[in-house]
Amino acid sequence: MRQEVAMRHESVIDEATGRKFYLDVPDDTGRPLTFLLNLHGGGSFGAWQRRYFPAHDYADAHAVVVAAPTAATAEPSRHWAADADDEHLQNVVNLVADRFGDGLRSFWLVGHSQGGMTSRRLLDRPFFGDRVDGWLSLSGGRIGGVPRAEGAGPPSYPGGPRTGFSPDQLARLRAGLSGPPDADLSFIFATGEHEIAELPADSAWAQRYGAGRRVRQPDVEDTEAGQVWDKIREGHSTPQWGLLPRPGTARVYVYPGARDGRLIADVVRLDKGHTEGLEPRITENLVAMMVAAPGGKLRQTRGARR
Repeated sequence: MRQEVAMRHESVIDEATGRKFYLDVPDDTGRPLTFLLNLHGGGSFGAWQRRYFPAHDYADAHAVVVAAPTAATAEPSRHWAADADDEHLQNVVNLVADRFGDGLRSFWLVGHSQGGMTSRRLLDRPFFGDRVDGWLSLSGGRIGGVPRAEGAGPPSYPGGPRTGFSPDQLARLRAGLSGPPDADLSFIFATGEHEIAELPADSAWAQRYGAGRRVRQPDVEDTEAGQVWDKIREGHSTPQWGLLPRPGTARVYVYPGARDGRLIADVVRLDKGHTEGLEPRITENLVAMMVAAPGGKLRQTRGARR
């Protein structure tokens, strides 16, 4: 059963751009808070992302603040673009930092699909690289790369929707963003089993921080399904892209002993593809991992706007 929460859900206006974003805040903000900037994938929007990765359900239990904005570029499908969105995303961070001040103990970028690739791109900008303590990539690229399953990507069908990027364009984007960012941060890669060919046994990011070989943690068993799926392609989808939401099991691997206590982990959701929303227990497990990881960078940059 999903827990009842007392967190506050708000729609906040970025006055500089006139754009709105969702903000979920725990009822008790007197504790150290972890801030998650939750970015949707291509063709999606903020409200869908809130349900795909419903971290706000655990705002009270784990003292998290979650912002879910929506990309401005809508054609041929909605996606994040540097010229249209980076200023807004910086404003979102500044608004949250101003509101909660030193109460923010850590800041994580969270991104699904093209939102994950956008998170990786943002880490190359000093504004984000100097502030972000961690990146959770939800099927949005792995540092060092990961082999994709044959047939991965959005399935096409007669009369179906256009996508913003061709498979070749997406492949080039993933390859270009698989290199290590020039920033110090924790990193979690989470993926559906069917969208990758295999999970590499090692991690370039773990090697950077001198971590040991990966250790498998207890599986996370979910008896409840996630909340969303790709309804547009329902009946035309593939296991690689994602089917209807359903209960499941996630395998969790961590790379122990990373320098400075950094968290480095891989999560594989068994029998899932790219678009099934995350189930409640694995969602909470990921939230708890982020909250337990080192923080502090956002506090150090307070007052610096760019």
